[in-house]
Amino acid sequence: MCIFQLPDDVLYLILSYLDCKSLCRLSQVCRKLYHFTSRDAVWRKIAKDLINTGITRQGGDLYPCILLKDRVRTSQNWSQGCCRKEVLMKWKPNLLPWIQLDGDVLYLSQAADIGAYHLRPRRGRFQHSRFALFSGHQEDVCRFVLTDTHLISAGGDGKIIIHNRRDDFSMEFYGHNQEVNCIDSKGGLIVSGSRDRTARIWTLSPNRLGECLHTIPTFDRVWSVAISPSIGTFVTGTACCEDSTPLRIWDTERCQLVSCLGADFRRGAGVLDIIYESPSQLLTCGYDTFIRYWDLRVSSRKCVMEWEEPHDSALYCMQTDGNQLIVSGSSYYGVVRLWDKRQTHCLKMFQLTSSTSSPVYCLRLNASHLYAALASALYCLDFTAPGPRARR
Repeated sequence: MCIFQLPDDVLYLILSYLDCKSLCRLSQVCRKLYHFTSRDAVWRKIAKDLINTGITRQGGDLYPCILLKDRVRTSQNWSQGCCRKEVLMKWKPNLLPWIQLDGDVLYLSQAADIGAYHLRPRRGRFQHSRFALFSGHQEDVCRFVLTDTHLISAGGDGKIIIHNRRDDFSMEFYGHNQEVNCIDSKGGLIVSGSRDRTARIWTLSPNRLGECLHTIPTFDRVWSVAISPSIGTFVTGTACCEDSTPLRIWDTERCQLVSCLGADFRRGAGVLDIIYESPSQLLTCGYDTFIRYWDLRVSSRKCVMEWEEPHDSALYCMQTDGNQLIVSGSSYYGVVRLWDKRQTHCLKMFQLTSSTSSPVYCLRLNASHLYAALASALYCLDFTAPGPRARR
């Protein structure tokens, strides 16, 4: 009996027992097998156990337009640290840049402006001439966030500016009395945090755009905020100078404290970045050199896993693939580390600059590239290209 007389479901089941190398060898047998083994369904089981293939823990696919077979191949380079480092842009003087990725567009803040740049197809590099500019702040942009229709920026001048990405409309208002350190937006809501020791909730509703719904006193400077995917709660991360519990979960509608994450953080252990992976799972990092993984279904008092920066450096930012990979940016010499959640030690380490010491202020990744914003340059690590291996 010919193997192609079997139903597709049976073939998928048979091929699910093969590893990556065996599937690649099988694809070389004939043209028909090559095309069949190129289907995403064949590689899905393998991809879920690898880092940064786009398959999330919940089973979603972040990059459905890229063949899963190709993403598995690139994932091997991520695991082995094989990449090519490029400096995409340099500037003077030193800044506190922030970046966002939206498909083939990269947004970069420099001082009081935010520029939008097209990424070149299949190469990940962007064209140096920006095609859009978002401005309006009198001081540096601290953070900005993207929604489907808006770019929302927070600045050192206390302003929050809502830009419409489809036309030239923008609306600005003074959100806080001091600099707005952090901002997030989901489900028609904006949450901002400031040095003035408050967090505020705003609406994106067209007829009430920019209206403040609630002000929450945090009694400490707010360094980071994140809205849950369920929209029902959000988290604030403070400087941990006035309280030993810098991580707090708030009810979005009633603005009541739901719970505190952890206890007895040392003074100054401020939380600089927060990422939700699901409504009950989130990652945090900051000045105390730890990445912590919280599962609210298990406990809010103790994290379920933690990883420590080996060189005792503060962690300014991080990114995750939604499954097994965590990427962290530290405070010295542009050090970027790759972590596998299933391991206790760092998977790979990249030192982006050796001449000057700079924190990694922001990280963004897609299936094939990692972008890092430092004080004076924007770097790209291209994992599709062969290059030197990273250090462990």
